[in-house]
Amino acid sequence: MTIADRAVLVTGANRGIGQALVAEALRRGAGRVYASTRQPLAHPDGRVTPLRLDVTNTAQIQAAAEQVEGLDLLINNAGVFLFDDLSDRAGLERHLAVNLFGTYGVTRAFLPLLARSRGAIVNNVSIMALAPLPLTPAYSISKAAAFSLTQSLRALLAGQGVRVHAVLTGPTDTDMVRDLDIPKTSPESVASAILDGVERGEKDIFPDPMSQTMADSWRSGAAKMLERQNAALVAAPAAT
Repeated sequence: MTIADRAVLVTGANRGIGQALVAEALRRGAGRVYASTRQPLAHPDGRVTPLRLDVTNTAQIQAAAEQVEGLDLLINNAGVFLFDDLSDRAGLERHLAVNLFGTYGVTRAFLPLLARSRGAIVNNVSIMALAPLPLTPAYSISKAAAFSLTQSLRALLAGQGVRVHAVLTGPTDTDMVRDLDIPKTSPESVASAILDGVERGEKDIFPDPMSQTMADSWRSGAAKMLERQNAALVAAPAAT
């Protein structure tokens, strides 16, 4: 897929990686960019259509889906990141509501449009889906679940011609992680690498220097091989 002339929807588009993704899609010539945010968003580019969308609100998800006439690329970027120690169930539930069920709900609502265009879904996950950070275990758990959701959708939607990409992002210089004193990559660089990965057809996108150190070992590892073997089971009955 190329971004030029395509219709793209980005959730969590008001800041950080989401804001950078909107700008990068426009730079690559997207015909329409739907910028979804919890609060109304103004944008100077006429190709941008603001969508009010809280990914935990079923009614808002459906209303947003009814406003979009056609869609080629859905980027599930909205997320929540909080420090915790798993002592409060409410904290875990909040992370799951946004990072897992929000992604699921938005995907289901826009799937008919994506199936019609034979488009693509991009889920911005995290390298913490592969190895949890004990400072943010609820976030890590929710991202691991979102990654498994992404892998499952990848297999289940292949027959409809919908491609599903996972973005395994490392530390990025956004408001979410401003309190972590670690090397970080700019949102603009991450956004560019994400869309590069989509255009190259990479199923798992490693968009920053830290995550890229894991890319080769992941793609050639036993876990990825098992994912491919399991995905083949979905297509097997149709082939017999």
